[in-house]
Amino acid sequence: MNSLLLSIILIPIIEIYLFIKIGSQIGAFKTIFLIFFTAVVGVYYAKHEGLNTIKSGLTNMVRNRIPAYELISGAAIAFAAILLIVPGFATDALGFLLIFPITRKFLLSHISKNYKNDKNIKKNFIEGEFEDIEDDHDRKI
Repeated sequence: MNSLLLSIILIPIIEIYLFIKIGSQIGAFKTIFLIFFTAVVGVYYAKHEGLNTIKSGLTNMVRNRIPAYELISGAAIAFAAILLIVPGFATDALGFLLIFPITRKFLLSHISKNYKNDKNIKKNFIEGEFEDIEDDHDRKI
């Protein structure tokens, strides 16, 4: 089964289960308050971290470096903000893991190790020198 379809089915089931379990322990109003509180705090912190990432990216650009990590980190922060806005405790936990710089760096390095495989890169390069020779006899009109 497609992993995207599986996640679309499983995430709401997990969230509903957590709503019921946590709601039965702390009460319905506290659960609703906690959902709104995590969304507000998470989006505020995502804004803060996003601005820090933009500053870091601009600093790298001024130093004539490619801000690759900052671009990936910015996308992760945007995804984390979406996860924090969506009501639920599991999505909030993943969103907060992506918001904090230490865990974000760990998760992104772990994901990049899975996709980085130097054995699959084909090295089809031919090294050599060339000289551009221009003759009047070689031109076709």
